[in-house]
Amino acid sequence: MRYYLQSLDRLLRGELTHLEALRKDGLQLPLGGTTLLVAVLGMVFGVCMGTFAVLHKDGPQLMQMVAASVKVPALFLLTLLVTFPSLYVFNALVGSQLRFVANLRLLVAALGVTLAVLASFGPIVAFFSVSTTSYPFMKVLNVLAFGLAGGLGLLFLLQTLHRLSVVDLPTMPPLSPAATAPDAENLVEAVVISPPSHSPIDPVPGHVLGRHVKTVFRCWAIVFGLVGAQMGWILRPFIGDPNQPFTWLRPRTSNFFEDMSATIWKLFA
Repeated sequence: MRYYLQSLDRLLRGELTHLEALRKDGLQLPLGGTTLLVAVLGMVFGVCMGTFAVLHKDGPQLMQMVAASVKVPALFLLTLLVTFPSLYVFNALVGSQLRFVANLRLLVAALGVTLAVLASFGPIVAFFSVSTTSYPFMKVLNVLAFGLAGGLGLLFLLQTLHRLSVVDLPTMPPLSPAATAPDAENLVEAVVISPPSHSPIDPVPGHVLGRHVKTVFRCWAIVFGLVGAQMGWILRPFIGDPNQPFTWLRPRTSNFFEDMSATIWKLFA
């Protein structure tokens, strides 16, 4: 597990996704270990979500904490299962050379970033869980945490896809002997003053994403968000309504967006 944590730390710091590393070895991330780490981080955040049920008016409902710790990783892994084929096809449409396993490793890496961010919000969610009795507020807070984590994960995915496409480009030929000394000096100076950033969510310097690539990726991001939101609705409850008894799953009624609109209305009414 320590090795997998170190790999995730290197991923977050951009050491595995800067151009030199990708050009040399590709995205070197343990697929099985990262998937396991995604599940563990999801369980950590699930426990923090379920903390709200500990202060239930009818006494602590510890089963809600157990249920949330199971459902959060299930939410992301099931969403991965449903959306992975569409990512593979969308990548092929924009000319990506990534094969099946490479696409899967990339998406698992994005989930690793997402769950790392989400787990970092866990203490904040747990703090509000024990300091408020407002169920609508806790629902909105958790949705915001999921939204921020998912947004950063998708940004990481986009920039890593861009870096991989840059790596696939043919390398520039070396400077010809006819290059003047001032030009060479300017080139060296530019490299020294503006070193490439290793942040995994920074744009690639000197390269711009094509408009069609952005459009295709945005379409897939919308699909991913819709599937994730509905998957969460199917797996509810995560927090546990204090006015209802514990249950593993609720009946299929309404939808995520209608429920969130009603929740926000209750929160500010």
